[in-house]
Formats: sequence, structure tokens, C-alpha cells
Amino acid sequence: MLKVCGMREAENIRAVEALGFDLMGFIFYPKSPRYVAVVPEYLPTQCKRVGVFVDADDDFIAEKIALFSLDFLQLHGHESPERVCALKKRFGLPIIKAISVSNTADAQSAAAYDHCADLLIFDTRCEGKGGSGRKFDWNVLTTYDGEIPFLLSGGIGSDDAEEVNRFRHPRCIGLDLNSRFECAPAIKDAELLCRFITLVKRKISIK
Repeated sequence: MLKVCGMREAENIRAVEALGFDLMGFIFYPKSPRYVAVVPEYLPTQCKRVGVFVDADDDFIAEKIALFSLDFLQLHGHESPERVCALKKRFGLPIIKAISVSNTADAQSAAAYDHCADLLIFDTRCEGKGGSGRKFDWNVLTTYDGEIPFLLSGGIGSDDAEEVNRFRHPRCIGLDLNSRFECAPAIKDAELLCRFITLVKRKISIK
């Protein structure tokens, strides 16, 4: 499974969608440089739409679900398992919970979401809320023994294909790509993404 996050511009969305991504993320966090303030003139039809929220209230989430016809909710803040369960019950959409990781304890903490999230994203712990372009030590994920599948994220770039191909975990089902494939915030380099995807899929099956 392949997810690209931080999309905003209509023609860039169209070009990146054509590469065959499964999920495309739209960030609804006003402090992010990739914040989507208005609905783009084009939204993807061939991949699922993911709304990325940070400790947002129900009304704000409901508004974005309606405007963007979202297929998934991604929670990238301090949402507790109880909050995740409540959102899933209210909106009836699958939930992706992002886990900020810097050590083994962070990875192990993800098991608390076993009963409520549908997918995890392990991202690099940083001062902001993702999009830092920095990697964490993927070896700490060996301690994750939860039931939920996850996407590997956090500073993955075009020069990381070989490292990605070497990484193995029974719950890892794909990748989440963002800032290191950008020409500018929210503008992805489609050619760079295409070359990277080809290198990754040559050795392992992501989908």
C-alpha cells in the first residue's frame, strides 16, 4: 500500500494520482505549510481520500468530511484510544492513527490502539506534527507487537529505496511519502515519486 500526503494543488493531485497511489492525504491542520484551506478544483477519484487532523473537534472534522468526501480519517495529534473510538463510532470511517516515534517505548505504545484504529503510521517524533523530513531508527519498530498493520513514514526520500527494500516487519504493509518528494510545500515532484516507486516495487510488493 502506498500513501502520499500533503497534497493541495489540483494539477499536482492529478499527476501524482496517475502514479497509482492507494491513499492521498489532505492536511487540515492550520499550522502546517501544507494546510488545505479551500477545496482544490480537482480531487482524486482513483485513490482513497484521507483527511489529516490534529486534535480537531467533531464539527471541524464533519465539515471536511462533507467538503472532501473523505474515505479515511488520519489522526496526527494526541488523540487517546477513547477519542479514536468515539470518532470512529460517530463518523463510521476507518481511522489511521499516527504514532510519533523516537524510541522503543513509543513503538510499544501503539498497541493501545488495537481495538479502535484500522491502520497506523509510524512517523518521526518532532516539534511539529509530521513533515519534518527526518527519519527515525526503524529498528525500534521490532518491539511493536500490536495487531494493527502500519505504514512506514518519517523522512523517506528518493535515496532510501534500498533501505526500504531491506526493511521487514510482519505488520508493515506499505509506505507514507511526503516532504522529501517536494519541490515546495504541498507540491510533489511526480517524476521523483515515479522513479522511487519503481525501485521499491522492483524488489518487494507494496500493494
